[in-house]
Formats: sequence, C-alpha cells, structure tokens
Amino acid sequence: MRIVIPLFDGFTALDVVGPYEVLRMLPHADVVFAAAAPGARADGERRLRLLATAPFQDVGEADILVVPGGPGTRRLLAEEPLLDWIRRIHATTRWTTSVCTGSLLLAAAGLLDGLEATTHWGAVDLLESFGARYTARRVVEQPGGIITAAGVSSGIDMALRLAELVEGRVAAEAFQLAIEYDPQPPFDSGSYGKAPQEAKDYLAARRDASASDPGSAR
Repeated sequence: MRIVIPLFDGFTALDVVGPYEVLRMLPHADVVFAAAAPGARADGERRLRLLATAPFQDVGEADILVVPGGPGTRRLLAEEPLLDWIRRIHATTRWTTSVCTGSLLLAAAGLLDGLEATTHWGAVDLLESFGARYTARRVVEQPGGIITAAGVSSGIDMALRLAELVEGRVAAEAFQLAIEYDPQPPFDSGSYGKAPQEAKDYLAARRDASASDPGSAR
C-alpha cells in the first residue's frame, strides 16, 4: 500500500501529520514524502520542517495520494510540473485525496471539474474558480476515488474514512482508538457557519496584521 504525500514550502503541518498518523497503520503501508527535490520543507510559519526523501520524478505511482494544503498552495497553482505530476499520479491511484487547500491543487490540475469538493472556508471562491462546486461537508467523496477534506483537522476524519475503505470498519475503529481521536472541543466554533462574529473578526484582524508585517503572528 504505497501512500504518497507531496511536500512543499508553506504546507500546514496537521494537513500532513494528521493523515499520516492514521494511514501509516494500514497493513504493509509504505509512506513516501516527495518533493521537487529531496530535502527539508518548511511549514507556513517556517518553524517546523519535514523531510522529503524522494523527488517527484522518481515517484510514478501510488495507491493513495494525499495532497496537503497550506499558504504555500497558492504559489503553486500555476506550477505546471507539479500539476502534471499530480495528474500522472492520479492516473495510477485507487484514491486521490486532499486536505484543506490541497484541493486547490487538485482543482488546478483539472481533477475536480464539475465535481463537488470541499476546502478551507477561506478558499471557497478560489476553489470554485477552477471549476469545482464547493460544499461545506467535512469529507466529500466522488467517483473515481477522489476524496477532499475541509480545513486542517478534517484530514484525520478523511484518513479514517479512507482506512475504512481500504481495510474495513474494524481496522478504522482500531486506528481511531490507537490515536485516541475522541474530539470534545471546549468551544463550538470549528466551522465558519457556527463561529461567533467576534472570532471571525479576531482572525481577520490577525490576517491584516500579518499582511502588513511579515513578522506578525497569524
């Protein structure tokens, strides 16, 4: 079971690590972190780095492709070598998946034309500009083995569903138990539709500060 996760500068850490912690438990799982060239790639805050061990050119097939999101995705939407690689890998997969704004890369590669898909709530318009039809569902499955997950933490939900598809419900439940994934958040503000206006305003103010001061926290 070859699982390929592409890395790029500006990925979101949980988009990668969340699905990895689930999918690595699949029997005979072979997880490959790939990039344009081997080496470390920094997350969106440039504080955490993950190591890509394989160049894209050496990765020609996968059973599962997991495309993470992050602020770096927007810089890659016209990066034709990467988009062509995604198309070529998709032709070999049983499942092609994305987390958060990783769906923008699937859409830019032409894989989501006319299909329902999800992404982070802040990227809805951009997703639809590439021909996808946004839905607010947390995990969206489409014919052809395409699965998209909404923002960041939903990658764990997607990976558990994928584990069920690959190995059955009992295995997926066992993996959920192994990572003790039993969400009990202290607040009910985890989606844009439920979050209070004050929380939305707070995020907007931080984004504005980050845009005017590269050293500002996001």
